[in-house]
Amino acid sequence: MGIESAMGEGFFTTKVDALTNWARANAAWPMPMGLACCAIEMMAFAGPRYDAARFGSEVMRFSPRQSDVMIVAGWSTYKMSHAIRRIWDQMPDPKWCIAMGACASTGGMHRCYGVVQGVDNYLPVDAYISGCPPRPDA
Repeated sequence: MGIESAMGEGFFTTKVDALTNWARANAAWPMPMGLACCAIEMMAFAGPRYDAARFGSEVMRFSPRQSDVMIVAGWSTYKMSHAIRRIWDQMPDPKWCIAMGACASTGGMHRCYGVVQGVDNYLPVDAYISGCPPRPDA
């Protein structure tokens, strides 16, 4: 009579190291690029009212080598786009990009010569969050 038969169906046994490594490999480590007013809503998402911990992303990483999700929140200029792309290239694979808000998605109301009309012009965006600014629960 082993431990597997004593616990019944629906349970499995493993080593703590294997479970810890699995959790580390599958957790999203977001890196915020708060460029405008959408960054304020991103801070509200990390607060206690919306509880980002329920999604497993309670800790924002500000180092590109420790993160795998870049959240671009707000508009960016052409000068800034080169620095953002350089940061994106430093992130390890697999990596994802989220364009948060109307300005990050399409340039928003800032239609001028210095503003990039959407971060998908220089980054491969995986998800778009609409709104100006989007609500924290979006």
